[in-house]
Amino acid sequence: MRLITFIVVAVAFSYPANGQTCSCEASFEWVKRTFEENDAGFQYIIDKKGQGAYSIHNQIMLEQIKSAKTSTECAELLNEWLKFFRSGHIGIALLSNDTPANEIWQVDIPQFEKYISEKEEADYEGLWKLGEYKIGIQKDGSNYIGFIIEPKVLTGQVKFRLERDGDNLKSFFYVRDRPLIESNESELIGKNHLYITNGITLTRLSPHFTEDQLTEEYARSKTAENPYLETLNSNTLYLRIPSFEYDEKRAIDKVIASNRKKILKTENLIIDLRDNDGGTDYSYEKLLPLIYTNPIQIAGSEFLSTPLNRQWISDMATSREYNFLIRKMAKKEYKKLQGMPGGFFSDSNDTLTTYRLKTVHQYPKNVGIIVNNESASATEAFLLAAKQSKKVKLFGTTTSGCLDIANMNYVVSPCKEFELGYGTTRSLRLPNMPIDEIGIPPDYYLDNTIPQHKWVEFVNNILNQMKN
Repeated sequence: MRLITFIVVAVAFSYPANGQTCSCEASFEWVKRTFEENDAGFQYIIDKKGQGAYSIHNQIMLEQIKSAKTSTECAELLNEWLKFFRSGHIGIALLSNDTPANEIWQVDIPQFEKYISEKEEADYEGLWKLGEYKIGIQKDGSNYIGFIIEPKVLTGQVKFRLERDGDNLKSFFYVRDRPLIESNESELIGKNHLYITNGITLTRLSPHFTEDQLTEEYARSKTAENPYLETLNSNTLYLRIPSFEYDEKRAIDKVIASNRKKILKTENLIIDLRDNDGGTDYSYEKLLPLIYTNPIQIAGSEFLSTPLNRQWISDMATSREYNFLIRKMAKKEYKKLQGMPGGFFSDSNDTLTTYRLKTVHQYPKNVGIIVNNESASATEAFLLAAKQSKKVKLFGTTTSGCLDIANMNYVVSPCKEFELGYGTTRSLRLPNMPIDEIGIPPDYYLDNTIPQHKWVEFVNNILNQMKN
């Protein structure tokens, strides 16, 4: 594979730092200039929406940015400015935080635990486990406060808030070094699990409620950090892959290798990619041959060669943060880029390449891939390839729509307050087959009449009805 296709993030303002004026307006000018010069999708959107619309957007946002008083407010406005271009593979991360640290929730712990033990309703209130923490969640008006009970040294410290936002709850979660993670994904899974956002899931300690099997299985899939395979029945296997991040490649390969004989003897295979927001194409290279039936067309991409983007490739070639294979490929790619002028570069003259295999396995005969609107990036790249197989049907909802502009680089602002993430590559599918802001629709749309914990059962029933 080619490097350019394999990777698919407070304080008061107006003080000087390293010769910089640290105002939100100054940060905006830096973000705007850096993005315009280096993002692979910038000109595509300008051509699509027009320079006039962009100028108006800049004027409107600048007036708001001038009045920003905190880094949190500034970050929100900078992210709002970026939405003009797309919603994925882009963003501003806040590196400093003006939210007061060590906020304490005043509560009588023994009295609260007694109250919880007597609850008969399964709602957000309760005693919960989160890693090393014992967490209490108490209602506060229409909102909820999550506070630490154990370890004792942190008792009462607020860990997160759940605030009512229409019919949903918006979460505000603090990690150890106190940056704030905001999410609209909070979900009570059945009665005993609370999902906040990727990687943050609580398990109820008290009161504990009896749960049906389908809900327990869904909770396991939703909270899983690593891939796993299980047998649903004699006809169907279930493969859950929470992430295609490169760090997960070894685990994915291991699950496939240890179950390969079983997979190739079983009629149906369900692959659950809900909430899988991508990673790298390499993570699914062992999966694609199992579902292959015919040659697959794969679109290439082109790299925007700028000094900053070339430096990113150079750093990747030497940084121990990346494994040997990635460093080796980065070195090879960087040598090519050194001899090239600025602008877009692709190491192939072909828009499409053809993926061919000699072997077509008889089993699995039917493959159902489950997706939702959080399935994104490399996951969508996998879907574009997988859905060309005659065996494959997609189930669920339309995916995120975050694939056209990819391979993100992250750069820190001069005043060290923000980190800008932007894309360095552009798909050669554009402009004829865009995915960003559109997504990939399923073959079988599963609406709200089918609860999420019953999706696997639904897919299993459909696959068992199929005749090849």
